[in-house]
Order: sequence, then structure tokens, then C-alpha cells
Amino acid sequence: MNEKFTEYKNLIGSIKSEAAKRIVGQNQVIDGILTALVCGGHILLEGVPGLAKTLAVKTFAEISGLDFKRIQFTPDLLPADVSGTLIYEQGSGKFSVRKGPVFTNVVLADEINRSPAKVQSALLEAMAEKQVTIGEESHALPKPFIVLATQNPIEQEGTYNLPEAELDRFLLKVIVPYPTPQEEVAIVKSAGKANEIPVQQLLSAEKLEKMQSLLNEVTCDDKLTEYIVSLVGATRPLQGKKQANIAIRALPKKDDVSRYISFGASPRAGIALLQAAKAHALFNGRDFVLPEDIKESALSVLRHRIVLSYEAAADGVCADDLIQKILELMPLP
Repeated sequence: MNEKFTEYKNLIGSIKSEAAKRIVGQNQVIDGILTALVCGGHILLEGVPGLAKTLAVKTFAEISGLDFKRIQFTPDLLPADVSGTLIYEQGSGKFSVRKGPVFTNVVLADEINRSPAKVQSALLEAMAEKQVTIGEESHALPKPFIVLATQNPIEQEGTYNLPEAELDRFLLKVIVPYPTPQEEVAIVKSAGKANEIPVQQLLSAEKLEKMQSLLNEVTCDDKLTEYIVSLVGATRPLQGKKQANIAIRALPKKDDVSRYISFGASPRAGIALLQAAKAHALFNGRDFVLPEDIKESALSVLRHRIVLSYEAAADGVCADDLIQKILELMPLP
């Protein structure tokens, strides 16, 4: 085993142990945030209130040693509240730029679905272009720049559906579950004071950059890349009456999932799945990707990139059900 990969496997283990001082359970959330940090991508955390989503983001910001800012999204939020604005200085008679909270390394976009389209479009530019336009000038954001967003799936009043283009910019979407009874006992015993527990800074911008460069050294066999493309292609419904997607045709007719999907994942999903699989291999101290790495990453990469049909809603089928079915039926290389 390569020494560099062993070193970073141990570092990842130390980070998880440090996070566990504050966060009880929630292994999927911890792995997801770590994956987003290493891949330089954004992550969407979905769960009901009180499941430590905000605490997890704050904890990782402290462990990483990166600059951190929180934006509480509300219906009356303006684009300037996110990106910044031009301020007129009476003394000089000129406009100066006042940068918004998005100019940082780690942005916590709390309850991201509570703001209207104009605010979402301002955030979309930051997520996609790593820059912000204020007035007539574009300003580059600090490196690294990562958005960790949260949303509540049960409250629909005063919320706005996130645009598909913005959802596609999230590397992962992680569903935050309820804790187990044993975990909840530990949470209740902490009396809500977990955020007061000190954590050690184990990362830095330089270390994170080295980990991201090491990710490029993780190899993926061409057959596994084709497998990733097949999985992503299987999420796309038939394209017209005459032309069928090759990946969907590979599935048995009785197990065809296309009737439940209006729109499938884009090629960006394949890129994200490869990156997430490489990160999973890196976390396990390997410099090569296994099929298990792809399978472990598929749900969080694909679930927010599939638009379900009315038939899926009528039959009570969710995106996770379809992805699991595709993983079961798609032959391994």
C-alpha cells in the first residue's frame, strides 16, 4: 500500500474521531461532508430539524481550519445579502464593492429552499463559476470554496423548489436520518451542549489541496468508467419512440424503471460519481477504484439529479428505490 495513501487514510480516521466528539452517529453525513471537501464539491443535507446538520457543518469548518460563514436563507433575502453590493462613497464620489458572506471558504446555506429565484441565481453563479458578479465586474471567490446547504423536507409553506440547474451543481445529496435509540440517549445526555466541546484543527487549505491532488492519482479502470456511464444512462427514459437508451435496453423489460422517470441524470453526474468513488477509495487507503466504491457513492450522487414522473408519485416510488433497482440489475464489469 502506498505510504501517502496510508497517511491520508489515518488522517481521515482522525478527522472522523474528532467530529465524533460533537456528532453522535450520522456516519453518512460525516462521510458526505468529507467527500465534498476532498472533491472540492458542494453538498446538500436534507433532514428534519434537530438532527445536527448545522452542527456538523460548523464542526467540520473548525476541524478544517477554513474560513466559515453562515447565511440563513429567508423569503425576504436579497441577492446582495449573499453576493454583496456596490456602496456609494460620498467623499470620493465613487462606488466601492462591499463583499457579501459568500466570499469565504465554507458557506453554510441554512434552509436553502426558503429563498426565491433571484437569490438562488446569485448562489448558482458562485457554485458553478466560483465567482460573483457585482455591478459590471466579476470577483473570484477564495480557494477552496464549498457550499454546504441544508433543507427541511417536511415544511413546504414559504419554500421554493431548487432549480434543476442548481441541484445539478451539488456533488452529493445526503439524507440525514433519525438517530438510533442508543445514539439518542447519548444526545439527550449531552443536554444540547455538544457545540461547546472543543475540537482540534487537523486540516488546512494546504493539506486539503494536497488531498485533492492525491485524488487525481487514484486510478479507475476503463471498464469501471463504462459501468459508471451505464448507471447514469439507465436513469434516462426512452428518447423518443424509435431511439432507446442503450443502458435502459440492457435491463430486463419487467424491471424497466424508465416509466417512473421524466428526466435523468446529466453527464455531470458521471463525473461526480467517479470523483466520489475515488474519494471513497482514498478514504480506505487505496489508489484504485473498486465497484463497491461506485455502489457506495451512487445514491448520494444520483438521487437529486432524477426528476420523477407522476406515475412514480402515484405508485409511491422514490429516486432511491429506482437507483437501488438499477444497481441490482446492471451487470458488473
